[in-house]
Order: sequence, then C-alpha cells, then structure tokens
Amino acid sequence: MKNLCLVLIATFICSPTAWAADKQSHAAIREAALAYAQAQTHALPGKVGITIDDIDARTVLPACGTLEAFLPAGSQLMGKTSIGVRCNDKPGWSIFLQANIKVSVDRLVANRPLAQNTVLSANDFSMQNGELGQPGILTDPAQAIGKTLKFGIGAGQVLRQDMLRAQFVVVQGNTTEIRVRSEGFSVRSSGQALNNATAGQIVQVRMSSGQVLSGAAGADGTVEVRP
Repeated sequence: MKNLCLVLIATFICSPTAWAADKQSHAAIREAALAYAQAQTHALPGKVGITIDDIDARTVLPACGTLEAFLPAGSQLMGKTSIGVRCNDKPGWSIFLQANIKVSVDRLVANRPLAQNTVLSANDFSMQNGELGQPGILTDPAQAIGKTLKFGIGAGQVLRQDMLRAQFVVVQGNTTEIRVRSEGFSVRSSGQALNNATAGQIVQVRMSSGQVLSGAAGADGTVEVRP
C-alpha cells in the first residue's frame, strides 16, 4: 500500500495537467495587456493597431486569480512601449510585455514654408494620413486656424500643439485701454503695454504718470485691473 501511494503521488506531480494548473497562462497575461491597451487608446482619433509580443516560453509564474494591467512609469501608449501585468494575489508578481501601438490618422501638414508669427488659416495646411507617432499632433483644422506659429516651419512639416499659441490680444508697445474696477466704481484710462499677452494672461501697463499697473488681458484687448 505504501509503494502504491508513492506511485500515485509521483504520477500527480509529474502529470502535465497538474503542473499546468499551478502555472499562470501566458495567453491570459497577454489578453489582460491587450484589453488594457485597447481601453486606454479607445478615444484616440483614427485607426489604432496594437500588437503584444509573446512571453518567453521559459517564463513560469504561479497561477493568479486577479490580473491587473498597468502602464509602467516613463512609458506611453504609443509606438514601441511596454505594458505591465501584475498579480494581486499574495505573494504576487509582475511582468512587463513589449507592445507596439500604431495610430493611423489624418494629420495637419504645412502646405509651404511658414514664418514665425504666421496666423494660420485653412490655406496654410492640408490633411494627410500618417502615423500619429507622438502626443500633441494636430488632427482637426479647428485646433490650428487662428493660432500663431511660435517659430518658422518647413513645407510638409506636421503641425503640433507646442508649435502654436493663441493670438496676442495685447501687443507690447501698443496703447491699450485699462479698466480699473472695484466695489462701487469703475475707471477707464489708457497706457502702454509692457509685454505681449493672450486672453487671460497678465499684462503690465505703464500709465502716463509712470505708474505700472498689472491686470488680465481680455479677449477684446482691454486690460482689467482689480485693486
């Protein structure tokens, strides 16, 4: 009887079925990473393609009841990247999978060389399909029209958010109207703007007396000062 028990135990330990029950499925880990990437990129414009590399077959992890995918620090869900999957059961483990996320989208591309401080119109760019590649690429004409280039760009260059700023409503050196408001009174005057400002930015204005006031630039180019 003793020998029979030993044989049964040995058979169970060596059985591929029993061993598989103790191992975490690589397919389940990849599925968790893929589902996470799909959910996180769902709102991106254009067509999203996601591939997750296979896990090294030699990697053996304890079976886990609760898998959680996450984005490692310093990674982004675009291009060649990595996605982490961890086991929340004790003692727990984590693994990082290599992924490639491609986003094909219509992008704004300059039709010709454009100089610094150009205020963009619909004639300055066209839509061309290509890979999103990096955050901040413009995909909607409304994101560019009426904005000003911070620096010059070449023909065919893809437009990004960091290339543009809103138009200045107050221009350094120009005379601007100032409205000083407080409880019970409002005073209007004018002075010379000491810096450029877009709507909502703080601008300093030198009055004829030499006094310098600071206020918020309005969309209409006036500066509102609240004492």
